[in-house]
Parts: sequence; structure tokens; C-alpha cells
Amino acid sequence: SMNIHGYMNNSGYEEVRAAVAKSINDKFLTTFTQNNILMTVGAAGGLNVIFKTLLNPKDEVITFAPFFGEYRSYVKNYEGELVIVAPNTINFQPNLEEFKKKITPKTKAVIINSPNNPTGVIYTKATIIELSKIMKEKQKEFGTDIYIISDEPYREIAYDDAEVPYLSNYYANTIIGYSFSKSLSLPGERIGYLVIPDQAADYINIIAAANIANRILGYVNAPSLFQRVIAKCLYAKVDIEAYNKNRELLYSGILAYGYQCIKPQGAFYLFVKSPIENDVEFCNLAKMKNILIVPGSAFGCPGYVRIAYCVAYKTIEKALPGFKALIEEVKLPYYKSPI
Repeated sequence: SMNIHGYMNNSGYEEVRAAVAKSINDKFLTTFTQNNILMTVGAAGGLNVIFKTLLNPKDEVITFAPFFGEYRSYVKNYEGELVIVAPNTINFQPNLEEFKKKITPKTKAVIINSPNNPTGVIYTKATIIELSKIMKEKQKEFGTDIYIISDEPYREIAYDDAEVPYLSNYYANTIIGYSFSKSLSLPGERIGYLVIPDQAADYINIIAAANIANRILGYVNAPSLFQRVIAKCLYAKVDIEAYNKNRELLYSGILAYGYQCIKPQGAFYLFVKSPIENDVEFCNLAKMKNILIVPGSAFGCPGYVRIAYCVAYKTIEKALPGFKALIEEVKLPYYKSPI
């Protein structure tokens, strides 16, 4: 049927966008309509669309380390420059002092990701208020518009009733990128959306340009069938308890063995201090014990490693002895780096 498999407006089906807007309004007391929603090919597609829309060559996009490594490529795709704020390794909230110094007249956007990949940290309300304040001051100082792009695929995965602030309620020039990949475990279906609020500066031109960008980047529109599917799942709840059981088991296990790590409040990752200086080397040693982890240097934060716990509970149980053996091995007095 053309109602399921046909072309539609490049922004997506009107009724799906209206349903998405209503679900956001119900949850976060916003006032969006279908005209604020653009259905995208996942969050990655959405980020590429908004960077294509906003960036001119040499425009700067600021992000906070540790960050999802592909931001580098997304910004580079449109001849922008990614400016990285060094990590605050005490609690992995953004380093706002350094951030303040890195905003220039060329800063077009700031991309944040909370709950964060790789740390699992949720940026607090106090952090968001301070971040917004700094950006408002800098906009005034430079006479420019600086957009927050909030990358939110993990929004629904938050533990212990932690609040994940909804950014457009704090800062007018906010654009939100969302994906159903994590909340509904549909990563292969590539379905998400952008929220472009009326209050964002140059809204009319941004929404028009984003529509065109969706088309000319080759996405054309978000997958038609899955637009229909997600419209019926907007109030579905993530089974947080399954993730939480994994989080508790892995976190308590590795802490008992002597690893250092802050407890994640969201997403499904632990960001652990590497017991040896070279995080890549530590990941290679882990691989020899059939443990797959990612070096922190891939996220702009060397000296750490990311462990994903979106696996079966049994997989974590089986992996824990390997983590124990690994840290014991590298802490032996005669351990010599093979590199």
C-alpha cells in the first residue's frame, strides 16, 4: 500500500510527526507540533542533516570529551571543525571552565550527549543551567546564534529515577536528535527524529533547509514502514531492570577486583580507568581473554576503557573471572608491556 510503502513529505508522515510531538509534550510539558518534527534515518542521519543545515566551511562545533567518536566525521563531512573540551575525569560532567574559553565567533554549535556514551553519566540540571548561561552570554558577546545539539539515543535508559533534563526547556537555540535504536532496541531499522523548536533562531529557514538536507544527502525520508511502527510505540517503556541487573553485577564485580570506575546513571556502559597507562594495549590483552572492550582514546579520553553491558546476564557472569585474571596479571611486579 502507498500508505505504508510510498513516498511522503521529506519530513515524514504528518500524522506520525504529530504523534511524536504529542508524546514529547506529554512527557516534558513542551508545546511542539508536527511542524517541529523531522523524521530521520536514526540519530546519525539526523545529526548529519542538522550539520548540513547549520554549518558553513570552517564553522566550529564544540563537544565534551569523552564523546562518540563519529562526531569527528559528521562535522568533517560539512567542512566544519570539531573543537574538543578536555574531560573532567572527577565526575565526567562537562568541563565548563575550559568550555567558556573555547567558544569563539566561529562557534556554530555545541553537541552534547546525555546519558553519555561512553561514561553513562547524565548531565545534571545544574550543569545544563550553567552551560545555557555561558552560551547565552557568548551569543550576546559575539552577536551570533550558537545552537545546542542534544544527541539523545539513551534518554530512556536512566537508573534510580535519575532525571534527564529536556534541553529545549533551558535554552532557546536547542535542536534535539533522537533515535529509537536504544529505547526500543531497533538499531538496524534506522529510525529517529529531529526536534527543531519554533523558539530556535532562524527556525523557518532551519526547518526548510533540514527538509532539503534530508533529501539531498540521499536519505530522502525516514523508512516509511518504521515510521508507522514507532507511532504505535511512543509510550512503550524500556525494561530498565534487565539493564540494571547487568549494571549492578558488572560494577560491583570489577570494583571488587580493584578497577576504578564511576557508577553510570544511564545508558549501558561502564567507563573504567585502565590499570595500565596504554588503554589500547589493555584492550588487546582483554581480547586474549575473549573480552571485547573499547579504548578510551577512541572517545577522546585516553587511559580509560569502555565496557558495554547490553548483553546477556550470563555473559557478564562468564566474563568476570577474565576481568579478575586480567587486572591481577597487569599488576604483577614482573609484568612488562609487550609494546
